Amino acid sequence: MKVLKGKSEILILLKKVLGKYENETGLVISKNSNRKNYEPIARLLSDISNQLPYTYETLKHEKYPIDYNPRKQEYPFRKYDITGNQIKDAYFNQIISNPRSFLVDACYIYLYGMGRIGFSESPVDEDLLEKIDPITTQVVTSISEIEFKKKYLSSKKSQNILISLIVCLSLGLLTVSIIWQRQSNHWQTLKNDLKILPYSPSKMEIDSFEGVWICYIGSPQARISESNRYHLVVSNIVDIKYKNGYFTLSRFGASFNHDGFAQFESPWLISVYTYVKNKMNQIESPRHSLLPLNKDKKYKSAISASWNFDSGSNNDIIGIREVYIKLGNGGYIEEIINTVENASCKCKIIKWHKEDGTFQKFQLKNQLLDDMSEKELGKLIDENSILLRVPSDGLIMRSPPLSKAN
Repeated sequence: MKVLKGKSEILILLKKVLGKYENETGLVISKNSNRKNYEPIARLLSDISNQLPYTYETLKHEKYPIDYNPRKQEYPFRKYDITGNQIKDAYFNQIISNPRSFLVDACYIYLYGMGRIGFSESPVDEDLLEKIDPITTQVVTSISEIEFKKKYLSSKKSQNILISLIVCLSLGLLTVSIIWQRQSNHWQTLKNDLKILPYSPSKMEIDSFEGVWICYIGSPQARISESNRYHLVVSNIVDIKYKNGYFTLSRFGASFNHDGFAQFESPWLISVYTYVKNKMNQIESPRHSLLPLNKDKKYKSAISASWNFDSGSNNDIIGIREVYIKLGNGGYIEEIINTVENASCKCKIIKWHKEDGTFQKFQLKNQLLDDMSEKELGKLIDENSILLRVPSDGLIMRSPPLSKAN
């Protein structure tokens, strides 16, 4: 039996490539018209396709000429690079009848460890073979391809079916369809205009951000109501979880908590949005932070548009540096309040239950920067880490207050 070719072949190959990638990485590729969603697959296949000039004998595929005079060596400018747009057109739009041979060979090598020629000599997957009807001797498409085409109809065929259904439906159903379409268009407009989920992070990027962090902030130094505010800092515990392309956050502070979310804006750059948690479920004191994960090692510095969290009308917007330190992954957070231990330390207690059955406690309260064990934090969250919205002499103390005379 012959191996399929053209559109039928590349459809089945890419379906299997996507399935294998999702099973191996645990990531789910959004299979829609956004070419960026397919870029991880494109990069993976490009690593294989750019080696094709050197592997045709061992992996049994078509011979590809070596590019002896490459102008650029980075993705996606190499001679045999595969783009997310090519995969989108072949898989989602289904408009590629004659796919590039190096794309086809890269798929075969990723799936079966051999090129198309090697697969043709020793087929190991019947889904990619043509089948002969013994009565009519006509070549029919493999069962898996038929199922694939039924599941993923071309956009033109879908439109024809939709038109036929609309004609048969009543005026009431037509009205519902129009309303649904408007809502869908409204969501796409919001997503594009507000840049919601503009970048699909890799597994390495997700793992680097998800988990439990401790965050140090110098915002108490900007509170006019705090007379002893010089070098006063506070720590928060932040529990971050990945969810369908974005992250949810629970941030536990010494006096109040924050809820929020985060998303990757570009490779290794995170936007963090939080707000004070309240019973009314309203946005209170919203904060926006930019956090680069590929900078620094232990101390990850974020720049935030935040608040001094002072009382009443003294609460005002400030710019501030916040320092994140990752503690680990997994487990769950328990908040301990109204106990003898709280009264003893005059603080909120956070208990991190780890996956190995152990736990770690944190006492959250205002403390002097000079008394902290993390001495490296001194230059990161001192009085120079705060930018007032409106300059105000004396609000940020540059030296300790003088003791009152007896």
